Amino acid sequence: MSLGDTHVTVQGWVGSAPQFKEIGGRTPRTTFRVGSTPKHFDRGLNAWADRPTTWFAVECWRALAQNTFESVQLGQPILVSGWLRTREWTEEGGEKRSRVVLEAISIGHDLSRGTTSFTKSKPRAEPAWRSLPPAGDAAPPSTAAASSEPAGSPGLVVPYPPDEFTTVPLPLTPTTEAA
Repeated sequence: MSLGDTHVTVQGWVGSAPQFKEIGGRTPRTTFRVGSTPKHFDRGLNAWADRPTTWFAVECWRALAQNTFESVQLGQPILVSGWLRTREWTEEGGEKRSRVVLEAISIGHDLSRGTTSFTKSKPRAEPAWRSLPPAGDAAPPSTAAASSEPAGSPGLVVPYPPDEFTTVPLPLTPTTEAA
């Protein structure tokens, strides 16, 4: 993030099927559209009315891209938090084009509209690019120092730190007598 980035959170509905692609053969990216339709109370009609729908192109990268592709489906209510980015390109005719995308940093189902179940991701295999030597080096860097991989399991990177707090089972019956 840099100074002046525009951070937004959008509440809406998935408006297109998520599309998964690996950029450069190794970096996962998922894209889809989200529609957000605000409501307002119309005193003349004495009822709630829809305002125009705003559509956002959403882009997710890496682990978020994989988890989003496996979890989000067309028509589901979601919350997307991220930065607004401008993507620019030049068409074949030389015409410059641009569009604004919402580069997601966090996505979740909107639990005010339903329920969901969470499953923690399994540790992912180390990406191929981590084992490549930097330009000019003869040998690849040691991945053990650069990752949180457990001893004796080469090639695996644990994407989550160990649990910060130990769990203590709570008693199911009161342990003190009522006064």
